[in-house]
Amino acid sequence: MGTLYLVRHGQASFGADDYDQLSALGHDQCVKLGEYWRARGLRFDAVLTGTLRRHAQSFAGIAEGLADATPAPLLWPGLNEYDSEAVIRAIHPAPLERPGNPEMVRHHFRLLRQGLQAWMRGAAQPAGMPSYAEFSAGVAGALNHVLEHHHGGQVLIVSSGGPISTAVGQVLATPAETTIELNLRIRNSSVTEFAFTPKRHMLVTYNTLPHLDFAEGAAMVTYA
Repeated sequence: MGTLYLVRHGQASFGADDYDQLSALGHDQCVKLGEYWRARGLRFDAVLTGTLRRHAQSFAGIAEGLADATPAPLLWPGLNEYDSEAVIRAIHPAPLERPGNPEMVRHHFRLLRQGLQAWMRGAAQPAGMPSYAEFSAGVAGALNHVLEHHHGGQVLIVSSGGPISTAVGQVLATPAETTIELNLRIRNSSVTEFAFTPKRHMLVTYNTLPHLDFAEGAAMVTYA
């Protein structure tokens, strides 16, 4: 039996012109995770990542913390996040101000939830994005690749909240909308663990932060 670790990227640049960039804190979160695994002797046989900049930067931080030879990642576009701005524009075409205070942030995520619901139902098609069925198939393809090629191994996936929550939904056979709630509560640099055989994945843990379980670590917990 193998183990698959799915890691959400570290804190990115929410509210900035370019979200797809780790903050200094996001980098530190990922380094801490690598250090946590190094202290426990964990080494990976294979790594898959999405192709976004924050995925590559997060993996680089984890590898820095591991401080040991880590396989070069297999880049897997099916592990890329949906475009949250496109999702919102599909149901709210009017321009939105950059979220600069807590109420605006809450408004942003209310619209995101509504947009995701519409996308999943097929009631809206965000510009430049695949259908939800195609998005889900990209995630399933990565999971199937692990089953087919890495039986008995220790495998790392570095991705985003949407693909990771979708993977959990696929393993648990939950309604598609359940992944929205999983998605919106997933924390930066969190670890979700699957055990896997050649035939299937099984959920072991979801959205954990063992590497931040120390006195000062609570201040490092972020969601966006």
